[in-house]
Amino acid sequence: MQAFTMALRSISSNKMRSVLTMLGIIIGVMALVVLVSLVNGAAGQVTDTISDLGNSLITATISDDKGSPITLDTIAQWEKEEAELGQIAPYATDSFIGRHGGEYGSMTVYGATGSYYSLQNLQLSMGRWINSADVENNSYVCVINETAAEELIGYTDCVGQTLSINDVEHTVIGVLQADEDSLTSVLTSGTMMAYVPYTTLVRLSDTVTQDITSFYVSAAQGSTLDIAEAALETLLNERFEEDEDAYSLSSSQMLEEAMSTVTSSLSILLGGIAAVSLVVGGIGIMNIMLVTVTERTREIGIRKAIGASRGTILTQFLMEAVVLCMMGCALGIFLSWAILQLVNTIVVSTGISFSLDGGVVAIAVAFCFIIGVVFGLYPANKAAKMKPIDALHYGG
Repeated sequence: MQAFTMALRSISSNKMRSVLTMLGIIIGVMALVVLVSLVNGAAGQVTDTISDLGNSLITATISDDKGSPITLDTIAQWEKEEAELGQIAPYATDSFIGRHGGEYGSMTVYGATGSYYSLQNLQLSMGRWINSADVENNSYVCVINETAAEELIGYTDCVGQTLSINDVEHTVIGVLQADEDSLTSVLTSGTMMAYVPYTTLVRLSDTVTQDITSFYVSAAQGSTLDIAEAALETLLNERFEEDEDAYSLSSSQMLEEAMSTVTSSLSILLGGIAAVSLVVGGIGIMNIMLVTVTERTREIGIRKAIGASRGTILTQFLMEAVVLCMMGCALGIFLSWAILQLVNTIVVSTGISFSLDGGVVAIAVAFCFIIGVVFGLYPANKAAKMKPIDALHYGG
């Protein structure tokens, strides 16, 4: 306590010098805490957005069917027999010219089934979605988005109107509601789109066949995406002769894990840059402590002459270095909090929130303490090793 009190007295007696000495530590702590907190906050927002935009689905893509193609009957069998799998939605896509009256334009046309609607979390503003009868009967019906309705037909209340796709008349049975939180809406904003039964697209397209090469899979109720993915992987390995190159599986969880890896790497990189600032601040503290030892040489000599031990002198100057570091750390953390509050006020409309990361704060405190000890040890040891007679002579 005596060493701590003397450290505070020494620091307060040279306020400006002490503040300038702590500046390197303050900047280093702010760099560490603010940058890592910003990265974590932004990463959390991106992860939440990924979760909101993309359902917890497995996306399967077949590149080589090994002579054993997946068909609609295969999909129906899996849905019926595989307990770990929920809904399965095959899909394919092609581009055609859409026409209505004198209006025309390029359209992205999806071939889908009834399950596609719920798995992609689509919403209708009017009408209905494609059903199993439409798929079985190869019906020339379509569900269009609002962009296609407005640009081709001129209004969105167009259920029952006919629309020519690749010169084949289709009846509009539904209009999709624009949803900014939907992954499909975000990726296809401003694009004219139509959804037709999968079997109908096979008839319209020269490139889409009955052999399914892409489909979405959800986990069964009470199951998890990992379990469903393992079950699907087993099915595909059995079907494609254990050739894992014949297909690929991906999910929103994989994307979130990849994002987490990138965020961790970025946090470590920024933390390393901030650590350099802290080390520079530590060098500044060592430098000023050496000056302090020189200035107080006579005091050291007097204290030693009246019986102060080497350990007492060492503790006194080491305590002063540590206190300088910890005061700088405290100020840095406070200013970091203030900066994050300011950033939150500026970006409040975006929905992103930034806060102090407790783990990063703890790392900053521990690192500052270590810097105080490491960079304060040499000056303190130099003071402790002084001989009383030499110290008193220097002061005289």
